[in-house]
Amino acid sequence: MKDSREDLAKGSAKDAVKGSAKGSREVGGEALGGLPGTEVPDEVGLDFSRAWVEFPDPADDEQVFRCDLTWLTSRWTCVFGQGCQGIQAGRAADGCCTLGAHFSDEEDEQRVAREVARLTPDLWQFHEEGNRTGWTQVDEDGERQTRRHKGSCIFQNRPGFAGGAGCSLHILALREGREPLETKPDVCWQLPIRRTYDWIDRPDDTRVLQISIGEYDRRGWGPGGHDLHWWCTSATSAHGAGEPVYVSYRAELTELMGPAGYAELVRHCEARLASQLPLLAPHPADPAPAERS
Repeated sequence: MKDSREDLAKGSAKDAVKGSAKGSREVGGEALGGLPGTEVPDEVGLDFSRAWVEFPDPADDEQVFRCDLTWLTSRWTCVFGQGCQGIQAGRAADGCCTLGAHFSDEEDEQRVAREVARLTPDLWQFHEEGNRTGWTQVDEDGERQTRRHKGSCIFQNRPGFAGGAGCSLHILALREGREPLETKPDVCWQLPIRRTYDWIDRPDDTRVLQISIGEYDRRGWGPGGHDLHWWCTSATSAHGAGEPVYVSYRAELTELMGPAGYAELVRHCEARLASQLPLLAPHPADPAPAERS
């Protein structure tokens, strides 16, 4: 894990996602959009009870983690290509790739550039286009991001492409037996986990960096997030995985928290799920306990 205080100075991937949201009002669609043809919204809303746990970072005594157990023990899973409605109406196949991805910093862009050089035409549908005219662009605020091509990120292979639909950088990682976090922009592999930072001044005149790990809901995108056609984290159709988020996102959470921090998170999550009492503040989009087994 990079030094969190250094990340604060440079900015982090959370800012990159927020930057993407500045264009989300152009996407359109209805906030809390429901499944087509249904009267009951697919999303449960934003405001509900959550259970949080705070613990010291085992690897840094000047940091504490604050983690959303409601989210991390939920049964959310990515449903890209399997029921995902997409953030833009009429473009479900894009998933959350419609806006492209803002880079968190220069290092992030350079890392992605090294992986782009490894892409071949059989993995990347727009290989010729990207190499001929470029795969980055600058938004209206001067921030760098992956280029949008034909309505979505240039790295997104469209349905029907022989190499597979979805992110070509993600496909590259899987083909090579690596984690997608090694090949994709920070913003892409972190979603829908949200890491934020706050300096906490304590009564004894000491200061600690609080790192919050939680759900990237609509508000995380900024004001434009409310206008996204659909968002998965609070959608019942995206909650039904066999494993909770803290297990399925082991690699990503380890990268965000460090191995020791993640191990401590696992201990708290397991204790929560092992309780014989009814789960305190479960995620409302999760299936009922009887439906999980």
